[in-house]
Amino acid sequence: MVLVFRISVSSKRKIRQIKPLLDQTLSYAKWNFDLEDCDKILRVETTENIALKVVSTLTKNGFECKELD
Repeated sequence: MVLVFRISVSSKRKIRQIKPLLDQTLSYAKWNFDLEDCDKILRVETTENIALKVVSTLTKNGFECKELD
């Protein structure tokens, strides 16, 4: 399954900043950013529905994050 999130990450510097957090939280999933999309997209490929975990983790660390339909 592919989960898609709008997130308040607007630069590669910010991605480098949260990479360790995402690697730890999503150790069993593949993830990537699309900063060229107007919504600044985070895509997560996983076998489980971990949307709440992603939103909660990023929100607790100061980022706005919302799952998109």
